[in-house]
Amino acid sequence: MKRNIYLVAALAALSVTIIGSAYAANVMKNDNDALAIQTTKIGLVQAVTIAEQQVVGRAVRAELEEHNDQWVFDVEVVNGMKVMDVEVDSASGKVLAATEDKADRDDEQDKDD
Repeated sequence: MKRNIYLVAALAALSVTIIGSAYAANVMKNDNDALAIQTTKIGLVQAVTIAEQQVVGRAVRAELEEHNDQWVFDVEVVNGMKVMDVEVDSASGKVLAATEDKADRDDEQDKDD
């Protein structure tokens, strides 16, 4: 009898793991990056706060993007006359990069910054 209970519990745990993995894989394959927020450890507000503290400025734009198979928050922060692009790891909250953004007028069409 105990063996059957253990077997049922093990099957239930395995089922939950498989369903969770399938759900996560489906989110990652979806064309809408916004759905990936369900897999992150930190939220957008936390990422913005981290970026603002890193470069001592105010955020003007933030989004969740996939870079090299890793989800990161890309936060644009203004510090005086400089505009900084700050990448924050969505799992750890660590700043991965902080670089000065080159002057441009159309961020949507310029994939290099």
